[in-house]
Amino acid sequence: MSDMRITLPGSETVTLTGQTIDKLIRAGDGDAALLYLYILKTHGQKTSSEAAIALDKGKGWVASAMAVLSQLGLVHLDDNTSADPGVHTADYSANVSGDASKPPLAEPRQFTENEVTQVLLSGSDFSIVIDETQRRLGKILSPEDTIRLYGIYENLRLPPEVILQLITHCINESRVTGDGRAPSVRYIEKAAFTWEREGIFTLDKAEEYLKSLEERKSVRGKMKKALRIRDREFSATEKRYVDDWIDMGFEPEAIAIAYDKTVVKTGNLAWPYIDKIIKNWHGKGLHTEQQVKDNDAPQRQSNKAGYTGSAAQKHGEPNREEMERVQRLLNKIKDE
Repeated sequence: MSDMRITLPGSETVTLTGQTIDKLIRAGDGDAALLYLYILKTHGQKTSSEAAIALDKGKGWVASAMAVLSQLGLVHLDDNTSADPGVHTADYSANVSGDASKPPLAEPRQFTENEVTQVLLSGSDFSIVIDETQRRLGKILSPEDTIRLYGIYENLRLPPEVILQLITHCINESRVTGDGRAPSVRYIEKAAFTWEREGIFTLDKAEEYLKSLEERKSVRGKMKKALRIRDREFSATEKRYVDDWIDMGFEPEAIAIAYDKTVVKTGNLAWPYIDKIIKNWHGKGLHTEQQVKDNDAPQRQSNKAGYTGSAAQKHGEPNREEMERVQRLLNKIKDE
């Protein structure tokens, strides 16, 4: 991932406005809120690498949170840097009191209940989205939920068929990772921001994206076995660690070796410790089980050689001085 320099337009003195707070609350993304607070605290003069270190997060976490802030129009990336695919690199202005150099781009429009009602009465395709969503979720949507869905439809420009595919995906995810209850519309809205960032505007793109998620989920399952985690899912923090390792190109067998080294050293699965091992290997270009073993082989040979020499002295054939000492003892016994 290319290093991003995160900048906050305007002077060093900024004010967190009520509008900005509302945006962060509506997004419902705690990671994005945390990163935004860090950007404010550092006046936007830190790189993504520095943010990751300061917040004890991976670069993937920073990129994901940054993408949400970009979508909300709260920050922008410098034009002379590049970001991960899917992260908007358009010049966004920060929404801070008195400092915006220009209006934020792609500002999400806020709708009223009356406006949405008029849309539904007009026979818009959006009415199909509402009817089918209520059927799939098994409940009548509240006015607030209806407005959220219309924001997905109108602001994010997701076609009705893609929105319904998104809702189906969210329902399936809730069944697998949640308590079996239908997902909230706020959860669906948060997922919609991700789909919009990924450029998922057709059913073909949705199918491709969902396939990649399944492949990632399969690799996570293998990582879980390598880390001896059973009968539970990864926590949000654990998942970020694992996803970073997957993005680095590590195979589960290499992670299993790192796990063993960590347990031997610390007595348990200490995530920061194993992460240091893995990042050290990554810096050396070691990502597979064989690469790690080949790197460790010279050290094992050195240790083995040292042990063999010591063992020969203690348990092997006696040296000349030892033989002479034994002979003197025998002679002494004979003389007596």
